Amino acid sequence: MSGSAYDPGTDGAKMQFKDAMSYGDYLHLDGLLTKQHPISAAHDELLFIIQHQTSELWMKLAIHEMNAARDALISGDMSHMFKMLARVSRIFEQLNSAWDVLRTMTPADYTAFRETLGPSSGFQSHQYRLIEYILGNRNPNMLKPHAHVPDLQAGLEAELARPSLYDEAVVFLFAATGGGAPPAPQLRTPHAADPAIQSRWKLVYEDVDTYWTLYELGEKLVDLEDYFRRWRFNHVTTVERIIGFKRGTGGTSGVSYLRRMLEVELFPELWHLRGEL
Repeated sequence: MSGSAYDPGTDGAKMQFKDAMSYGDYLHLDGLLTKQHPISAAHDELLFIIQHQTSELWMKLAIHEMNAARDALISGDMSHMFKMLARVSRIFEQLNSAWDVLRTMTPADYTAFRETLGPSSGFQSHQYRLIEYILGNRNPNMLKPHAHVPDLQAGLEAELARPSLYDEAVVFLFAATGGGAPPAPQLRTPHAADPAIQSRWKLVYEDVDTYWTLYELGEKLVDLEDYFRRWRFNHVTTVERIIGFKRGTGGTSGVSYLRRMLEVELFPELWHLRGEL
């Protein structure tokens, strides 16, 4: 082993960036890394902020991929659509793993700065709401926390005005299994299980070889919801572990509210048909 320090520049690595774009320049790290502003002196508040900021970044990517997947589905570009849906599932897996880091924060740690949060809460995340709307869990009441930011509310309203990703999957399902008009999209209400949709998915699952593309679509959607459910479940257990059954900072009933959300089914027909096979 040489006693001298290795210089990557001797192997061709660029070492001077006065007139060139660096890693930090490309990622705008000078701005990104200065957006964490703890209000208290509590050690764990920085963890809490970074946990939620990084989750919002992953949700931004999930929205980007889901919108592209929906466009690809409408245009019949199934191979790219499948890749995008697979990526969304992995994004939710990444979001799920983040709870493991937050769970290192104890009740005493959180209590030290919880009051500084005021009425702010993850319940008010407009990106999370948009994800739910894209996937078909459409509750117009959830627009209310965003009324004070017109641009955000307009974006959510625009999503409610168009068919969800699952609505477009149902259109594709009916067209590829004999045609006929699919049930009308439930634009401003949460998607409810429909026997006509379930019967079409049953055709697919009982004849996989004939309907392989639809079968793959169904399984990609189930995979996505599987990871989404795990994310929600870990959210519940993390909150209960840290604050028990206290009310949420945003005024919800906390754990009780989150447990109610566990009952939501995004693509119910794909889950219910399994009992009929």
